[in-house]
Amino acid sequence: MLSERRLQVLRAIVQDYVGTEEPVGSKALTERHSLGVSPATVRNDMAALEDEGYIAQPHTSAGRIPTDKGYRLFVDKLAEVKPLTAPERRAIQNFLDGAVDLDDVVARTVRLLAQLTRQVAVVQYPSLTRSTVRHVELLSMAPARVMLVLITDTGRVEQRMVDCPAPFGENSLADLRARLNSRVAGRRFTDVPQLVQDLPEAFEPEDRGTVHTVLSTLLETLVEQTEERLMIGGTANLTRFGHDFPLTIRPVLEALEEQVVLLKLLGEAGDSGMTVRIGHENAYEGLNSTSVVSVGYGSGGEAVAKLGVVGPTRMDYPGTMGAVRAVARYVGQILAES
Repeated sequence: MLSERRLQVLRAIVQDYVGTEEPVGSKALTERHSLGVSPATVRNDMAALEDEGYIAQPHTSAGRIPTDKGYRLFVDKLAEVKPLTAPERRAIQNFLDGAVDLDDVVARTVRLLAQLTRQVAVVQYPSLTRSTVRHVELLSMAPARVMLVLITDTGRVEQRMVDCPAPFGENSLADLRARLNSRVAGRRFTDVPQLVQDLPEAFEPEDRGTVHTVLSTLLETLVEQTEERLMIGGTANLTRFGHDFPLTIRPVLEALEEQVVLLKLLGEAGDSGMTVRIGHENAYEGLNSTSVVSVGYGSGGEAVAKLGVVGPTRMDYPGTMGAVRAVARYVGQILAES
């Protein structure tokens, strides 16, 4: 275990390196921070921190910089999440309140996160498997053609055309719409197959084929992996950090193009807590020089998806964590009210 003083020295090194982009020396630390000890004592503490792998010396006769292990300890023990100012909170609310639909919410969230953190922002669309049905609409497009519209509690709208085996009258369609919604509205997607399995029996024999077809389309819509969607923004922000990527920024950009990689980075949608993955904690090699800060968002108490940012390991962790958490909270409120 590190002593309290050495933890304070580590915190000061992280703060100075993030702020100045320069390796930090003992003299500068004692001048900038009230550590209450001499430069010689700070030098000893820095040597101990280096021996234990929390800081490293990038060049001979240079100061020290935090390692992934040092950032990890900083995030876990030393960083206090920085709350947003009142003007920042108002700006978030005003910007997100103007959204007209789910796509607009996600697009605005990406832009906002990228601007607030000056990192790459990634937002996952709400997962259908964690959603509930708000309403199912059935519209007659032709005597034997129906449009099925599925609306979720997160504001997602899925449309499908259904070619029926026989003409289906308006009265039968209205009856099916009413019976369907009475069973599935407000219920979890995973419960729907069980709830509708005996529904065709409520209809005349000549209509049951069409009811089966409509229900099959509904169930296909529920199980499709449409939740594997993300939006990304602010990639150009990485160019400001060119020197933070040891060789080239290219592997990072290539990784950001891989949607599967990004979904894995964000983590499981059901986990609503804040996650910070630093440097080599990211399984994908191209992102070993980056950190990922993510959190779940959703309406009610459960997360339906994740959002977060990707940036260099030399990151303002308290500020980034505060911004990501605040934006997730506002997005959750908008989904709950939509």
